[in-house]
Amino acid sequence: MVILIIQRRRHYGKKEKNYYFETFIKSVSYCHDAAAMLRDCFDNYTSIDLPKSIEAKHDIEHAADEIKHEMMNQLVKEFLPPLEREDIVELAHAIDDVTDSIEDVLLGMYMSNTTELREDAKTFAKIIYDCCCGLQKIAAEFHNFRKSALLREIIVEINRLEEEGDRLYVDATRRLYMEETDPVKIFAWSSIYGRLERCCDSCEDVADMVEQIVMKNS
Repeated sequence: MVILIIQRRRHYGKKEKNYYFETFIKSVSYCHDAAAMLRDCFDNYTSIDLPKSIEAKHDIEHAADEIKHEMMNQLVKEFLPPLEREDIVELAHAIDDVTDSIEDVLLGMYMSNTTELREDAKTFAKIIYDCCCGLQKIAAEFHNFRKSALLREIIVEINRLEEEGDRLYVDATRRLYMEETDPVKIFAWSSIYGRLERCCDSCEDVADMVEQIVMKNS
């Protein structure tokens, strides 16, 4: 049995091995697209255009789901994937959570009928975009994780950005309560800020998961 497994590993083609890493790259590209859309939406925000942004974001989410389901179907048939099955599944779900969390921001703004954008939200969107750019770099380096000198640096940078998002969440929430008197707006923006902060958390979750996979396989 051991000999059979060794032989199977030797015949495990480069194409099959690279499939998962290439699919992670595709999946993360949808995170980047969603973050770019959020940033652009906030830079030129009008509540009238919000339904169109949500619809476009939903299309991105649907495409990302298709990629994830395709990978899960491949994984079911795979004899010896390049990483542990549980790690592949958990990482795929973590990446999907990033696009979901970005969509939640737009949905929250739509449900609360947000007509004006606070400046702190624009800063949040920039941090989220930078996080997703970092995830793209991680995905590009992931296939070479045993030799990559950049992977650890990128993970640390995403951790730093997430901490920046945490500080912004605290400061933005304080400013909200100091400057705003309308309780409806305070409630709405408290929720929106929470959703924005969760986007940063989701990006850090992906980076941390990659770091754990690297440690397990090094």
